[in-house]
Amino acid sequence: MRASRFFISTLKEAPSDAEIVSHQLMLRAGLIRRLAGGIYTWLPMGLRVLRKVERIVREEMDRAGAIELLMPAVQPFELWEESGRGPGYGPELLRFKDRHQRDFVIGPTHEEVITDIVRREVRSYRQLPKHFYQIQSKFRDEIRPRFGVMRGREFLMKDGYSFHTSYADLEREYRLMYDTYTRIFTRLGLGFRAVAADTGSIGGTGSHEFHVLADSGEDAIAFCPDSDYAANIELAEALAPPKKVPVGDPKVVQSKQGAGVGETPIPLEKRATPGLTRCPEVAEFLGVPLTQMVKAVALMRQPAAGEGDDGGQGELGEFVLLLLRGDHELNEIKTQKLIGTFRFAREDEIVAALGCKPGYIGPVGKPCRVVADRSVVALENFVCGANEEGFHLAGVNFGRDLPAPGEVADIRNVVVGDPSPDGRGTLEICRGIEVGHIFQLRTKYAAALGCTFLDEQGKSHVMEMGCYGIGVSRIVGAAIEQGHDERGICFPAAIAPFEVVIVPLGLGKSPVVREVAEALYAELADAGIDVMLDDRDERPGSMFADWELIGVPHRVVVGERGLKDGQLEYKGRRDAAATPVAVGEMAAFIRQRTCG
Repeated sequence: MRASRFFISTLKEAPSDAEIVSHQLMLRAGLIRRLAGGIYTWLPMGLRVLRKVERIVREEMDRAGAIELLMPAVQPFELWEESGRGPGYGPELLRFKDRHQRDFVIGPTHEEVITDIVRREVRSYRQLPKHFYQIQSKFRDEIRPRFGVMRGREFLMKDGYSFHTSYADLEREYRLMYDTYTRIFTRLGLGFRAVAADTGSIGGTGSHEFHVLADSGEDAIAFCPDSDYAANIELAEALAPPKKVPVGDPKVVQSKQGAGVGETPIPLEKRATPGLTRCPEVAEFLGVPLTQMVKAVALMRQPAAGEGDDGGQGELGEFVLLLLRGDHELNEIKTQKLIGTFRFAREDEIVAALGCKPGYIGPVGKPCRVVADRSVVALENFVCGANEEGFHLAGVNFGRDLPAPGEVADIRNVVVGDPSPDGRGTLEICRGIEVGHIFQLRTKYAAALGCTFLDEQGKSHVMEMGCYGIGVSRIVGAAIEQGHDERGICFPAAIAPFEVVIVPLGLGKSPVVREVAEALYAELADAGIDVMLDDRDERPGSMFADWELIGVPHRVVVGERGLKDGQLEYKGRRDAAATPVAVGEMAAFIRQRTCG
């Protein structure tokens, strides 16, 4: 490709609304242009990157035996009603009516459509297993699209769906896809990690996310450096403390030798804490460690459909008090799995239940449902709200000052230093950008849509399903978040828009520069290398800046000064300095670096 025939549209500055590095650099490098909020045109330079990602994904999916098809972006809403997912999916599902007033949606995903295809086309166990996939644009009407292609409304996705006669066969395909995704992200040249994850709105039993590791990632990942354990922080288990947590308060009388585990209970005391509502403030004021504080989080549990009487509280639901250690944070995903759908209680609801405004609430002396985190029940002589404005209780102990919690569960986020659930070390936390997700859907959609097969005896069974997604357009943004510097993008070679750029200095003025540049360009192109010849009439500094911004991995400079010594200048995108290479050896030099 010659630059004079291509479309290069770089910017010196990114628009002010570009919030993160990938968004800024994709705009500056001329990869994308904004059409509307969360909707972008992929310009020729960006499309080359996107197509290279697609090619690797497609090659590995085909290698794994998956079959490509293409489903409509527009779907009848009745399918979503039939699966039961339509009413609960929320406003991200863009709905519209056609001229006949029939309801349709723009598909954010295709579980319903592919299940409808299979239930119509597959009848016998002999036709299974089958794995279909597509690479297609999706639309999710994000309330606040941001971060460019990282959280846009329209995006390119690879979504695959497998169908099986048994759970054992689904597990086999799931392991195959785990390995396939590992090969895909390895070939893309990305630093990544697979983590156990929550299934979310897709549903099913088991799932893994694949994260590109980057400091700007939205997701927190808990991992053990001494083992293979890794999980999204939403799912990572916080184990119960192995022993009582030391109090560290000089007022506490330590247990006598042999008196048992933990502390000797001290008298319960109401302490004035005027205007102090946050645990760190109270801990500092009272001179106790934050680990000795217990914070109460008030929730309203929403009654499930058909659950019956909610205790006379009407649509408000059930008041629930969660207890966490002062240095820990609530994990809402774990909590929802435990108690069901909930929302945080309003101030008037807290006052009605506990007789006190938020900031001073606690579990002592108030009859309500209490759920304590595992770390809380290990505490003795702790501090909590007194259910009286301006006061906290110190020296609180279960069994003496309040009943032992009837419900104890893991409801917190793990923190650095927590023991790894696999028992092989302690946890660290890093940030990641989710670019792939695989699910064991089981029979959720097949049962709802009547997707069945006949076995050898002619008996009907519901099919087992798997679901496997890759954010193709998101990968481009994630690669940039992981690979960039002060000059621009540092693309992995596998997905860079061009592998090599040849920059001739004075192409229009020097016949010898033109001759050498053209010859090298032809030789590299004939070798199958994706090469760009920058034949524009631009200043050298401007050309260098463009290609560093765009992130081409290899640059060759052809200039009269070097040619006098029989040399060209090579510089890798991340190299600190250029390397002189003999004219006759440059093609082989480049082939070695691009082809191994």
